[in-house]
Amino acid sequence: MRRPVTLFTGQWADLPFEEVCRLASSWGYDGLEIACWGDHLDPDRGAVDDAYLDGRRALLDRYGLQVHAISNHLKGQAVCDDPIDARHRAMLPDSVWGDGDPEGVRRRAAEEMKNTARTAARLGVDTVVGFTGSAIWKYVAMFPPVSQDVVDAGYADFANRWNPILDVFDEVGVRFAHEVHPSEIAYDYWTTKRTLEAIGHREAFGLNWDPSHMMWQDLDPVAFILDFADRIYHVDCKDVKLHTGGGRNGRLGSHLAWADPRRGWDFVSTGHGDVPWEQCFRALNAIGYTGPVSIEWEDAGMDRLVGAPDALRYVRSHLFDAPAAAFDAAFSNRSQPS
Repeated sequence: MRRPVTLFTGQWADLPFEEVCRLASSWGYDGLEIACWGDHLDPDRGAVDDAYLDGRRALLDRYGLQVHAISNHLKGQAVCDDPIDARHRAMLPDSVWGDGDPEGVRRRAAEEMKNTARTAARLGVDTVVGFTGSAIWKYVAMFPPVSQDVVDAGYADFANRWNPILDVFDEVGVRFAHEVHPSEIAYDYWTTKRTLEAIGHREAFGLNWDPSHMMWQDLDPVAFILDFADRIYHVDCKDVKLHTGGGRNGRLGSHLAWADPRRGWDFVSTGHGDVPWEQCFRALNAIGYTGPVSIEWEDAGMDRLVGAPDALRYVRSHLFDAPAAAFDAAFSNRSQPS
């Protein structure tokens, strides 16, 4: 059975939701991963308003689109972040920003994440994708020196803030798929392990696998799939191109704009970068992942009206089903780092 290929609407939130539905349908997408910003989906309203959700369903039905996941990265980011500042003001609605008091922003963001779970359940969706934020990302360079107590406190802060949110996810039967990403509490391999430990490996919390953020950190996206097999709750396809520029271009981006040739990496349309997609899809088959594959278009060097259908064609041409039980023995015998 063909896996559904969906379009993440986060980079399209400047357009009305119906227009994004029309475009995605015309290109041949099976459905949408709906972002909870712009006019695409209001989780506070969706948690209580039947007529509002009926209207969303009607639009999806009109254009023959499915929904397997909704995403609320922006509000999830504000749950743990420190500092809360002008960056958050630029991306948060007034209902979350309020008077801008940092602790109030975090509290209201957490309440919206709870309502995001409720909205997902009412839509018949079992996965919410998003970010967590982090109180300790600002210490990533570890200089001036940072004590282990400060790092430990950051993971405790994450657990204290997210466990009550995950309680609601459990209540309504929805899972949270955290996107492993710089600026989050889990941004690479070992921080992902530490994050899962911080919340006792509770099943409500899993991962959104997006290889683009792994490649420029020199992580193996295939190994990540295999080692976190039971936590891959959702898949986003976004590609990245690495370019060293004769040793001048740094992987941290050098505070340069997207698509600046002096950067050490850039997001590109899926199939135009360095992600080993065939190996990745084989690994997803190996772990038995049967969920949607969502294309996240984010290429500053390509018009999105060209890039989104281009990425869809590439993924469809490389996304294949595994033969029945073909990988069972190999996967059961794999070794994991400890």
